[in-house]
Amino acid sequence: MTLPPRIAKLDHDDPLAAKRLAFDLPDGVVYLDGNSLGALPRTVHARLADVVATEWGGGLIRGWNQHKWIDLPKTVGDRIAPLIGAPKGTVAVADSTSINVFKAVAAALALNPERRVILSDTGNFPTDLYVAQGLAHALGREHQLKLVDPVDVADAVDETTAVLMLTHVDYRTGRLHDMTALTDKAHAAGAVVVWDLAHSAGALPVDIAGVGAEFAVGCGYKYLNGGPGAPAFIYVRRDVQAKVAPFLTGWMGHAKPFAFDLDYRPARGIHRMTVGTPPVLGLVALDEALKIWRGVDIAEVRAKSMALGDLFVKEVEKRCGGLGVELAGPRRAANRGSQVSFRHPEGYAVVQALIAEGVIGDFRAPDIMRFGFAPLYTRYADVYAAAEAMERVLRQDLWRAPKFRMKSKVT
Repeated sequence: MTLPPRIAKLDHDDPLAAKRLAFDLPDGVVYLDGNSLGALPRTVHARLADVVATEWGGGLIRGWNQHKWIDLPKTVGDRIAPLIGAPKGTVAVADSTSINVFKAVAAALALNPERRVILSDTGNFPTDLYVAQGLAHALGREHQLKLVDPVDVADAVDETTAVLMLTHVDYRTGRLHDMTALTDKAHAAGAVVVWDLAHSAGALPVDIAGVGAEFAVGCGYKYLNGGPGAPAFIYVRRDVQAKVAPFLTGWMGHAKPFAFDLDYRPARGIHRMTVGTPPVLGLVALDEALKIWRGVDIAEVRAKSMALGDLFVKEVEKRCGGLGVELAGPRRAANRGSQVSFRHPEGYAVVQALIAEGVIGDFRAPDIMRFGFAPLYTRYADVYAAAEAMERVLRQDLWRAPKFRMKSKVT
């Protein structure tokens, strides 16, 4: 592929270009799925090998003290904190995003005991909704999950709302909620706020402490590059921490875990939001991956993200107009996260054909083709090549091959 000089110049002038060298990316692949699973940082190989061979293999159980495994939920949480605008001591890394949603929403409801409504929107990631539904059922006190269209959230907040639970970036379309305005609206109505930052952390500036939200959660395996199934994080505003009554009261959230008391007493601060034994290998991989962010200006990350998205929209619409492709998310870069989504009636098959052409995106039912841009390693050349490949797949009907219509378990 011969790049136009304008595309080559964009990559040449990119202040983040050198960061790509920190990732182990396969040759011949354009990877536009970092919003689902981040690429592998090169130094993770050696760090994990050393932990397995030396800390675990040689140190055995002594690693909890000698290598401070027990402190990893706090250590890694403090690395994530500046990426979401949080002070140290307000973020812990533990469990999965789903479990952290459960913990956060349960704690939020306990702070608002006279109300029963959890308000969210139809664009929220389904696991958040399932967790809220299950929690409402488990509480058995007429709690309910109320869903509205994403554009109607602000109008739906009222004096019955106990908790406003939203995902900052719509996982399908990339539409970005106005975090400040919605948090302010919820607080004015007396509601507690929980934000899911899974598609935000490491992709765009977040000031979770500045907006005043009580809780936030997010995962470690998307833009934070912690690896498949990496542990997630939970944030609790500092002034709320002492008031939080954890619903899941595990031993790591106890004031003195190794006193082995028979009764639960919550630990101080963010530690009370941890539950079980820390998953050391997953935490170590995420800890190492987060070192890549040293010295990175998140404003530069956001600027590049928006430019990558704009280029992709322009190239795809220029090349694929009349071929069944329709922009599914916001056209204005400031209104979307670090992804661009298009609709196509045969979106799944098109994505599979693109993967066969060396361009990896993903599909979200019923017809969304989703392409994520991780500015630390995505190049302008990658975006240009992806648009070229989409034109080729559509004009040559490559997606019609039967093998591309056979759906895998993971789409």
